[in-house]
Formats: sequence, structure tokens, C-alpha cells
Amino acid sequence: MVILALIALALGTLLGYFLPDNSTLISLTGATDTYLIILMILVGVSIGFNDGILEKLKKHTLHIIVIPTCIIIATILGGVVCSFISGYPMNISTAIAAGLGWYSLSGVTMTDFVGAQIGTITFMSSLMREIFSFLTIPFISYYMNYSTAIAPAAATSEDTTLGMMIKYTDAEHVVISLLNGAIISAAVPFLIPFCLAVF
Repeated sequence: MVILALIALALGTLLGYFLPDNSTLISLTGATDTYLIILMILVGVSIGFNDGILEKLKKHTLHIIVIPTCIIIATILGGVVCSFISGYPMNISTAIAAGLGWYSLSGVTMTDFVGAQIGTITFMSSLMREIFSFLTIPFISYYMNYSTAIAPAAATSEDTTLGMMIKYTDAEHVVISLLNGAIISAAVPFLIPFCLAVF
């Protein structure tokens, strides 16, 4: 799955580079919401096939709160560490980290707040987090546990990296992954200005 994801990314990059005016490709990339809705329906069907999934999830109520909270805290702390490494002010570094993988929103938000250069860095940071997630989820789920495998994905655990969660975890953790992504995505618009103002 990881190799297929990398091949697909490389192929998409090459097609986008060499065929930038291809209307078919542009229309396909514009339909990502449709693909996401189809994916969510299929995930719902898969979850529905699992008997007693809601009862099982009741045992994981704490996980549903703890996992996104720990991801957010650890990511902001990572931003603090990166401030010392990169030389950027701590408020900028933590705000970049607070994008939590949601590159489309975080890049634009940081561009509005700080400027195009930091906005681009934020975009690339979140995009690299997503790519890193594709590479690490299989190994983390195998060598550690399913709950930990959600961490690299952050906000993307409800959409783009959900396929990896379906492949490498179980139905319970797919639902937790969906909820985690929703919670983190809801937090990002508040975390970025918070970090810029507080740190």
C-alpha cells in the first residue's frame, strides 16, 4: 500500500507537471469532494458490517478524547523544538506546526496572518506530514499499536490517510480515526491564531 501510494503520488506529480493544461486532469482534481464523499460512504458501509461496533466504541470513549488532545499537544511541542532548530520565532514555528496536516487551510491562514513565505512553509509542512503519514502508518500499526498509528495523520485521519487506517487497523480504530480527524480539523482554525498570539 505504501509503495502504491508513493507511485500514485509520483505519477500524479509527473502528470501535473507535463500536462498542466489538460482539462480532464483539472476536472478530476476539482472533484476531490465527490471522491471523499464516496470514500466516507464506503467506510460507513464497512463499519455497518461490523456487529456491535457501537458497543465496542463505548469502551474507547477516553481514546476519542485523549488521542486528538495528545496529538495537538505533541505537535505544538514539536513546533517549540523546531523554533530552536530553525531560528524562527516561537509563535511562528508553533503556528506552522498547528496546521496539523490540513495544508489547504493552514497555508492560506498563515499567508493571511504572516505573509506568503511563511504561508508556503506552512503548506509544505502540512503536506509533508501527510506524505510522512502514508509512509509510517503501516509500520506504527504493526510495531506499536493502532491508536498510535492515528497520530502521524492528525487532521488527515478523516480523509486522505483514512484508506491507510482502513488497511492497517481495525473497524473500531477507523471510527476513532474519523472522529480524531474531525476534532483536530475543527481545532486548527483556532490553534493557529492562538499560537501566533500566545507564544
